[in-house]
Amino acid sequence: MSQASVGKTRTTPGEKGLLIAVEGMDGSGKSTQAMLLFNWIRALGLPVHHTEWNSSPIVAQATKHGKDTKRLKPLTFHMIHAADFADRWSRQIEPTLEVGGIVICDRYKFTAMARDGARGVDQATIEGTYSFAREPDITLYFDIPPEIGYDRIVAGRPTLKFYEAGLDMGWTMDPFESYKILQGKIKVIYDGLVDQQRILRVDAMGSVAEVQSRVRQLIENHIDLDNIQPIDENDRMAEMIRMSTFDWIALEDESHEG
Repeated sequence: MSQASVGKTRTTPGEKGLLIAVEGMDGSGKSTQAMLLFNWIRALGLPVHHTEWNSSPIVAQATKHGKDTKRLKPLTFHMIHAADFADRWSRQIEPTLEVGGIVICDRYKFTAMARDGARGVDQATIEGTYSFAREPDITLYFDIPPEIGYDRIVAGRPTLKFYEAGLDMGWTMDPFESYKILQGKIKVIYDGLVDQQRILRVDAMGSVAEVQSRVRQLIENHIDLDNIQPIDENDRMAEMIRMSTFDWIALEDESHEG
C-alpha cells in the first residue's frame, strides 16, 4: 500500500512500531509542525520519540570541522549526514520501534535524496547508503512555493552560510542566487517523490493552527493510533520514549550496572 492510499494502517506489514517522517523545503514550518505532532501524540498517552536531522553528538564535531574548513564535497557531505542518521537509527529510532513505540523523524532519508541529489549525488547511491533504514509508515511533505520559503529564510539575514547557500557547487558567487538555484533543484526532487507516492504532500500555507489541523487529519486518515498501546507510567523505558530522551545504549548500560 502506498502512503497516499486510502484506508488506515497501523504500520507497514511485518514491521514493529510506527514510523512517521516529516519533510519539507527550508522555511516550510516543518519543524514546528513536527513538534506539535509529537506533543499531540504524547498527550494521547502514547510512547513517542522525536528526533532531528543532523543531531548526533558523535558526528557533530566532524561536520562542523568540514563546514568550517569548506572541505565537504557532495559525496562526503552525503556520507557524513548518513553517519549521523545511522547513529540515531541504531541508538534511538530502531530500538523505539522494536518495543512498539512511535518515532517522529524531523527529516528522513528523503532529505538526503533531495539535498544530495540536488548536488549531483546519484539517487541509486543515496538509496543504497540508506538501505538499512525501513520506509516510513507515512511521510508528510510540507509544501510551500519556493519564493515564500526563500523570503522566510532570508528575512533579516545579511548573508547565508556557505553550504546552506550551495556556494560549494560554484553555480554563482552570489549566495542568495545560489540558494535559489539549490532550492529549485531540491523542490524538483521532492515533487518527484510526491508523484511516486513515496511522500504525502501537505499544504503548508496558512496559520500554524490551520496546518496542524491538516496534519492531524492526515494522520487520522492514514494511521490507526488506536492500535498503539498506551504507555505504563511506571515503566522506565516507556517514560524515556515518551519524554523523547530514549537512548537504548544508555538503558542497556543502566541494566548492566544494576
